[in-house]
Amino acid sequence: MTSRARVRAPELVGRGGWLNTGGKDLSLADFRGKIVIADFWTFCCINCLHVLDELRELEEKHRDTVVIVGVHSPKFVHEADHRAVVDAVARYEVHHPVLDDPELATWKQYAVRAWPTLVVIDPEGYVVAQHAGEGHAHAIGKLVEELEAEHAAKGTLRRGDGPYVAPEPEAGDLRFPGKAVRLPNGHYLVADSGHHALVELAEDGERVVRRIGDGVRGLVDGAEPRFSEPQGLALVPAGLDLGYDVVVADTVNHALRGVRLADGTVTTLAGTGRQWWQGSPTSGPATGVDLSSPWDVAFFDGRVWIAMAGVHQLWSFDPAAGTVGVAAGTTNEGLVDGPAEQAWFAQPSGLAVSADGERLWVADSETSALRWVARGSHQVHTAVGTGLFDFGHRDGAAEQALFQHPLGVTVLPDGSVAVSDTYNHALRRFDPASGEVSTLATDLREPSGAVVVDGDIVVVESARHRLTRLRLPEEAVRVEAVAHRTQRAATEVAPGTLRLDVVFSAPTGQKLDERYGPSTRLLVSSTPPELLVSGAGADTALHRELVLSDEVTEGVLHVSAMAASCDDDPAIEYPACHVHQQDWGVPVKVVPGGAGRLPLVLAGME
Repeated sequence: MTSRARVRAPELVGRGGWLNTGGKDLSLADFRGKIVIADFWTFCCINCLHVLDELRELEEKHRDTVVIVGVHSPKFVHEADHRAVVDAVARYEVHHPVLDDPELATWKQYAVRAWPTLVVIDPEGYVVAQHAGEGHAHAIGKLVEELEAEHAAKGTLRRGDGPYVAPEPEAGDLRFPGKAVRLPNGHYLVADSGHHALVELAEDGERVVRRIGDGVRGLVDGAEPRFSEPQGLALVPAGLDLGYDVVVADTVNHALRGVRLADGTVTTLAGTGRQWWQGSPTSGPATGVDLSSPWDVAFFDGRVWIAMAGVHQLWSFDPAAGTVGVAAGTTNEGLVDGPAEQAWFAQPSGLAVSADGERLWVADSETSALRWVARGSHQVHTAVGTGLFDFGHRDGAAEQALFQHPLGVTVLPDGSVAVSDTYNHALRRFDPASGEVSTLATDLREPSGAVVVDGDIVVVESARHRLTRLRLPEEAVRVEAVAHRTQRAATEVAPGTLRLDVVFSAPTGQKLDERYGPSTRLLVSSTPPELLVSGAGADTALHRELVLSDEVTEGVLHVSAMAASCDDDPAIEYPACHVHQQDWGVPVKVVPGGAGRLPLVLAGME
């Protein structure tokens, strides 16, 4: 086993306190003798949700030696609300202790720079590894086995149950519903995400008519189907005979499913059940191509368009040909308009088609933006929103209006667009004719979608576990304007040349896979673009010399890194390979005497 630097782990502190511990406050001393994996996450972040799923198997396999501790570190203002963290822990079935750290105190002590970041602490309380991004579960599993052997031999490993205490379950017909559609018979079909099922409700939006799915997480077709946190729904247009009536974005199964309403039979239309990774096919026979957290679906321009939140893209599914592929976006996270193949999105989560079929409206959640795609040309445009770091609740002219992590979009009878402004607990309206944004309703709990019904609007209040019917007001509600920026301390860097180093160490028993060319990739850009005189763009080396402008004193460096490692054993004919990837947005301030080097840990220790 290789030697490691002995770095004492800082204490775990957070003003919001502890969840999933039965009311007990914990400290690092309570974990002595256990291997601790501190998961720095925030519930808006799709990559963080992927990591929660990646860790489930490891958590189960090593439950007597490993304690996973979620350190909730908010990006958006709403995520600093303790009740919202409680809801998120329940929504995503987090079965380990969670520290609510709204002021990022522990984040700063551990020098974390990105969501998600995993820090491994050995049974004696020392940090032994840090991993940013997704795809590290295999490497951490190997490290855990090494630590178990080492500390069992030393007598410093303590086996037994961890401190997790399950909260009391809450009963209800719906649990964190995602989106809904109105069926031809006047009923509603709701994606009951927290129950891993679909629910048909009567016209009153309350009485349960039937359930499709048994409530157990899984990927099972047929008359007794299973889902995993389904979200988006789209009705098959009238007159189109496909053998199913509704398309479902089965988010955590990374699949599209088709539902026949006559008998509730379910068929998998696209996806393999595996998550898409860099290097995976981006088109082909639909059931042979991996997807990544599809969040919503809509029939547009002859196909089913998919808000592929997990890779910051839009994909499309051709039901006639049975094929699927990328329609817009590069997998880079951000807000860039233009031709579909060059546009950047950030966790697109809601879709709706204009009445004339000319526009596909997109709720682009991480940029707090309302975007749209033109039919035919597929050019991407932004109606409201400025980027990853600006958000709030501000009405008025679209160029200065602000949302906060919207998840849904609904076309209104007059051609305007209702936005489910999720983290503002509001329903907003954008009028393309006037270019104005207004507020239709407030005091909603995390609205995630809405349906127009006879001049009213039925809102999916996800965190209230219900549908709420509202009159569409003739006049907008007036609210006090609030603007926010992501609150993370800027890194002070020196003017001139800045060396960027992405730190990556292949897991034990693996090496960088160079058989088919470079196994690493580094993409760098900045906001504003003028911050970088040189060094922007893509290359294969995980280090780069950046030259900063003398005229721009602050901004954000956007860094995307990927590394692929494979089994380092020539006797293995088909070595197992793993992709490690992460995106960073690093706020920087250019000051004399600042750092001349910026290290970012992808995997290993700096």
